[in-house]
Amino acid sequence: MFLVACLGMLMAACTTTDVRLAKGLGSPTAGATILLVKPDVELALLTAVGMSESRADWTQQGAANLEASLERALASSSYTITSVDPEDAMGGRSGQLMRLHEAVGQSVVTYEYGPYRLPTKADGFQWTLGEGAQTLAEQYGADYALFTYGRGTYASGGRIATMVVLSVVGVSVPLGSQQAFTSLVDLRTGQIIWFNMAVAGPQADMRNPEGADSLVASLLKDAPL
Repeated sequence: MFLVACLGMLMAACTTTDVRLAKGLGSPTAGATILLVKPDVELALLTAVGMSESRADWTQQGAANLEASLERALASSSYTITSVDPEDAMGGRSGQLMRLHEAVGQSVVTYEYGPYRLPTKADGFQWTLGEGAQTLAEQYGADYALFTYGRGTYASGGRIATMVVLSVVGVSVPLGSQQAFTSLVDLRTGQIIWFNMAVAGPQADMRNPEGADSLVASLLKDAPL
């Protein structure tokens, strides 16, 4: 009964999001071409002793499900959507920009959502990939790019059992977590005009299509699309 109660509390948790929007940069106009970059996803199993074991099957499922969900979410929009797999574009300047976005995105998470802010970012949300982003605009004929990044761990049966046993003596045992962020970049200027970070609830398990749909709905919250 105790295990059922614990799992019930976990299932009640909802996906949380926190949106950042750059002021004065505008939104994509109808007919604009948006480059949908295949989500960068890595998922792992959290063992009973707290070690993370990478799972290639979950990673592939999560990336494919998020990409399909994003395509469905944008299908009814007034924009032209074109897709690109980062693994096919890692050469040359395009590859550098893909990796740069990951680094900038991680900095956004650290300094926009963490306890410390950069003095140079005190006047609002102002982040950019630089004018080099025009390379992607020229290569793919796109006006904007939508990037998605996800990382997560999922508890094994042994980990859940450990949590139940140790909770009796008041010891808290994490059962894994999944986070994702997505950003909309103006490829003409390199400016990130919108950014959202989500901490996934159990109903937003990206390993299955329904969970990915739920996570994408949260990720695209208040997106100017």
